[in-house]
Amino acid sequence: MKQRFSGILLITFIFVLVVSGLSQQPTGSTRAGITKPSNIVSSDTPKKVVKVEDVEKEIAEAVTIIERNYGGTKKLDYNELFKSSIDSMLHTLDPHSNYYDAKEFEAFRTEQSSRYFGIGATIGDLSDENGKVVATFIKATFDGAPAHRAGLRYGDKIVEVNGTSMLGKPFADVRTFLRGPRGTTAKLVVERLASGKRETVEIIRDAVSQPSISEFYMIRPGVGYMAMRGGFNTTTYGEFATAMRSLKAQGMQQLVIDLRDNGGGLVSQAYRVANSFLQNGQTVFTQKGRIEGVTERYPADNPTPDKSPVVLLVNRSTASASEILAGALQDHDRALIVGESTFGKGLVSNPFQLEYGTMLMLVIAKYETPAGRLIQKDYSDGSLYGYYTDGGSLKDELPVDKKPKGTESKTDAGRTVFSGGGINPDVEIKPETIPIERARFQAKLVNPVFAFALELVAGKVKGFETYKVDKPILFDYDIKKQDFPITEPLFSSFKKFAGDKFKFTAAQIEREREFLERILRTEMVTAAYGSETSGQVFNEYDDQLLKAIELMPQARQLAAESVKSNAQKQQKSPLNR
Repeated sequence: MKQRFSGILLITFIFVLVVSGLSQQPTGSTRAGITKPSNIVSSDTPKKVVKVEDVEKEIAEAVTIIERNYGGTKKLDYNELFKSSIDSMLHTLDPHSNYYDAKEFEAFRTEQSSRYFGIGATIGDLSDENGKVVATFIKATFDGAPAHRAGLRYGDKIVEVNGTSMLGKPFADVRTFLRGPRGTTAKLVVERLASGKRETVEIIRDAVSQPSISEFYMIRPGVGYMAMRGGFNTTTYGEFATAMRSLKAQGMQQLVIDLRDNGGGLVSQAYRVANSFLQNGQTVFTQKGRIEGVTERYPADNPTPDKSPVVLLVNRSTASASEILAGALQDHDRALIVGESTFGKGLVSNPFQLEYGTMLMLVIAKYETPAGRLIQKDYSDGSLYGYYTDGGSLKDELPVDKKPKGTESKTDAGRTVFSGGGINPDVEIKPETIPIERARFQAKLVNPVFAFALELVAGKVKGFETYKVDKPILFDYDIKKQDFPITEPLFSSFKKFAGDKFKFTAAQIEREREFLERILRTEMVTAAYGSETSGQVFNEYDDQLLKAIELMPQARQLAAESVKSNAQKQQKSPLNR
């Protein structure tokens, strides 16, 4: 094991890190623009050249010393030692160069392919008054997934999986039992919600899609909404094109694209989405490599872009490819950016597959917006905690106009924007926040809501038998006000249930009435129409989204300015003289 560690793997890693020709291409790129250095130069002593052979020798000697002399209580694991040493080395460079072991690499590939292997269902657990998990239930199945084809429904209690009892097991353990290689069988014993009878259901595991766009629908007359919050993967543009066609057919004239919590992914897919809105020849982004002056520009190539006014909704977890999309549309005045300042990740990462199924993700360049703005925020202090939290409070405490500003740039229409630290919104809207104590209390209320919803869906709540859900999920449904209204009598029934079964007082329940009505209705909509549609309930309580819709007049004005400024540029072009 030691020989493999200090020999083959170390040589492989150092060779890739230092001598690689970078033949593999970064996501969304066509050329890397990188030369092949033959040695490593120390940043502390620039005149001293450290040879690769010396580095390899010292690491090998360190491993030998550890093997012969380590006397701590922890068992020596060469794979763990190898991974931690590479991770530490990479983190001295930047926060986004990482080493993936074989298991992590496989998870990465699964994420990029927008699918995993399992039965295709969401699950939820029910706990007793002491917080101990009692049982796990099916909450929803995905359209066409194995669980849906097998007839699993909301409220089916998962009793066994392949002969192992699931009763009392934590949520994560049950999920692990349900997932597995494609083509394998998951033999479930489930207890049906309505009848209480136990049935054995055999399900062949298959690929389950994880869409980039979880839902799209007409949120207001003429206004389409698209929740693009699942990252950019191989299917993103196809999903986007399908959603646009559907919304247009329903009369969409204006669009809200929700990029909150979208951590990025394939830049090529973000490019294609931006390309849908930009004029032919307009820059989407540029990529600058390690050699000064080497820049690669990526222009739009769409002769007939969509002209709908657009609002992009972003937050501090909007990152990477999402920021490239937001920056492109902001610099060309093609979308109104609303929400919070984005994360600030604008580095080009390139995967290098190593031996033994491992992978090195190495930063090789930087992204800039069309106006020349650097998206990447500063990471010079070397603190990963500070990098991912902005020191813990910067973005939470300071409004956009008070935050440190980078280099000033201008949009096509002459608006002032700044570089560094992500993309600042045109209109800042902070999310609703609640004290941590209240959030913890609300979390405790989720359990009685789920328990009551199970009774309601089964038709067991006296006087509310019409709320029973006894039909298969109706997918692609736009909910209406009359769907599962939480009336005063129904809420009173829940209040009594929560008091009798879970010992909550009427006053405690009443104080959280809005929250409870929202999640109870969400459970009912999930049972009838699926988990994707249930997001529509939360959207009606989402202050950021509701305010973004109110800003549509500004988006329309911005779209008109974009057309005007682009026409003026074309008139000034030498080709039109």
